[in-house]
Amino acid sequence: MIVGVGIDVAEIDRFGAAMERTPGLADRVFVERELYLPSGERRGIASLAARFAAKEALAKALGAPRGLRWTDAEIWTLPSGQPRLRVRGTVAQCAARLGVRTWHVSLSHDAGVASAVVIAEGDAPAADDAAAEDAAFAAEAGYAEGTAPAEGDS
Repeated sequence: MIVGVGIDVAEIDRFGAAMERTPGLADRVFVERELYLPSGERRGIASLAARFAAKEALAKALGAPRGLRWTDAEIWTLPSGQPRLRVRGTVAQCAARLGVRTWHVSLSHDAGVASAVVIAEGDAPAADDAAAEDAAFAAEAGYAEGTAPAEGDS
């Protein structure tokens, strides 16, 4: 069963400019294997923008919870060119709570835009478990029952 679907786009030039003007951004967003091709050559900015879009799409597929680390999700590629997703740490914990067992990833870049779709597939937790999880998260995040997040905090 589909547990979640996420999609995201990134303007390649804008992403490239952010990478140039923000020292250390690449290391906060990507693991080293994502930055380089198997040949050792640095991956192009369009490819990195697509991988960034995939990480954003992944977060959306998981319901956009707080506390996920960018480097706990790794986009890698089979020799055939098919992208794959490897999760660990904060992302793996969230995925396990949601019952995610399998990931499907699609990346593209054309006409100055990179895009990605991530589908999380697995066994959804029982409704009672999901309700308890939601209540625990709301309490941990400081939301009183029946209240919305503060303005600018969504």
